[in-house]
Amino acid sequence: MRKIAVLNQKGGVGKTTTVVNIAAAMAAHGFRVLVIDLDPQAHLTIHLGVDAEQPGCGAYQILSGQAGVHDAAVKVRSNLWILGAGIELVGAETELVNEVGREIILRQAIAQVENDFDYMIIDCPPSLGLLTLNALAASEEVIIPVQPHFLALQGFSRLLQTIALVNNRINPALHVTAILMCMFDARTSLSAEVRQDIEKFLTGSRNQNSPWAGAQIVPVHIRRNIKLAEAPSYGKSIFEYEPSCHGAADYLAVAEFVHTGKIEGNFDIQLDTASEPAVEAAEAQPASDTTVPTAPADNVPVETPAPSETSPDVENTVVETAYSNSPASPDTQEGK
Repeated sequence: MRKIAVLNQKGGVGKTTTVVNIAAAMAAHGFRVLVIDLDPQAHLTIHLGVDAEQPGCGAYQILSGQAGVHDAAVKVRSNLWILGAGIELVGAETELVNEVGREIILRQAIAQVENDFDYMIIDCPPSLGLLTLNALAASEEVIIPVQPHFLALQGFSRLLQTIALVNNRINPALHVTAILMCMFDARTSLSAEVRQDIEKFLTGSRNQNSPWAGAQIVPVHIRRNIKLAEAPSYGKSIFEYEPSCHGAADYLAVAEFVHTGKIEGNFDIQLDTASEPAVEAAEAQPASDTTVPTAPADNVPVETPAPSETSPDVENTVVETAYSNSPASPDTQEGK
């Protein structure tokens, strides 16, 4: 089982949208997928059509030792299960503060179902607290969604330091596999500058002994698309809500990249309409056995530049950009 945490302590960068749609694509491709909502806001739970207000939603029961994964998980689609978040998760960090081994509770629970799923994907909360530590201790890979704004880079070094700390003290297998650019607008110079800064940092880290030495920027960026913002209100993934939009094409390509490490356009999915949530959509027609197109070729950016001679420092390089000569451009579109 591949164990992936989708993490960024900054909110609103596309973590939940990324988890939902990568998981939905993997499940529709035939893989058995378990998603875990560790955000007390329960956005992942709601996005998949589960009532976050109902007692015993899942993740809290695992962390508190009240249930095992099979007892707490809810099947929401064919091949897709969720350990949801509920109101109880708000107090979980306080309740567990005196527990011995509190950082590895989730890892111990997941070990019991290691052979029952192909993928485990965790939606981490927008913080670096105990819930996030449990997610990182239970995972082997980290995907970091990044919004191409200058402020989105400010906490990037601290995030990497946290990953390095967990890798050193709790989970030596933990490493960053991918940086995903979300809400990317190719028409603005700011988006390209942020991407270049991250690319430069990763290139300089190639020969370092760090958990992100092998990380790549996903070669398909998630373009701004209002359909991605509308889909959660219907409890649907983008493939169920609007399978022909740019958001569906982008996330299908991302799912292929996560699974194979490359994008060839061969990652077809078959949607199971019988397992869709019973939510009436006024505007969207659910897709049935629909093959979603992959992202167009012109969405793939240029190759990564050659490594620099010196390795940049985590604290300084990522945020040392040319923004002083190029003021930030405001967002010009709405939606995700």
